[in-house]
Amino acid sequence: MANLQKLTEEYISSHPAILDSLRNGLINYSKLARQICRELNLKSFDAVLIAARRCYSKFRKSKVQEQQVVDILKRSRIEVKNKVIAAVLEKQTYYDSILELGKEIKRKAETFHIIESNNAITLITTEEFLGRINLKFKQRIINLQTNLAEITLKSPKELETTPGVMGYLFSLLAQNNINIVETMSCWTDTLFVVHENDIQKIINVLRF
Repeated sequence: MANLQKLTEEYISSHPAILDSLRNGLINYSKLARQICRELNLKSFDAVLIAARRCYSKFRKSKVQEQQVVDILKRSRIEVKNKVIAAVLEKQTYYDSILELGKEIKRKAETFHIIESNNAITLITTEEFLGRINLKFKQRIINLQTNLAEITLKSPKELETTPGVMGYLFSLLAQNNINIVETMSCWTDTLFVVHENDIQKIINVLRF
């Protein structure tokens, strides 16, 4: 039974629409139990039904946390910058060249971000510097995306101490079919890079 309880909780947690309906008391537990049994190939309908009902008490508590998250987002401001590009470079790219380009872009007070992973380096800047990037890193470019926009969400300082904000945002954007090309954060600023044709959609979604 303990294993079934865990499986049921994991299933509900991984389906935001079901989780939201359950927390608001809008779920048909019999239908939910049948769906879980069918998709997870489980035979114990009654046990899954009991497990699903137990989830209500557990997940209802997170409703309070969600209200705290929404309150923070209501007090956040949105800034939008279009004509943005994202260039993914090979990890072996000469870093001094990247910093040199960064200084050039910063002198013009334009957007410039570096995201570094174990396998690649992503540069985010404006279309004005597309030619310079192609010239400087032509042999090192793995992927290049244009026609992007940078959405900056400026939140109050409570963002740093409130769990669940990023999870809530990612879930919300996914539910509205908004693809996040890149994301990063700095203190209370959260940045999303999306396609330009999603600008209005993301503004509507983030206007709490």
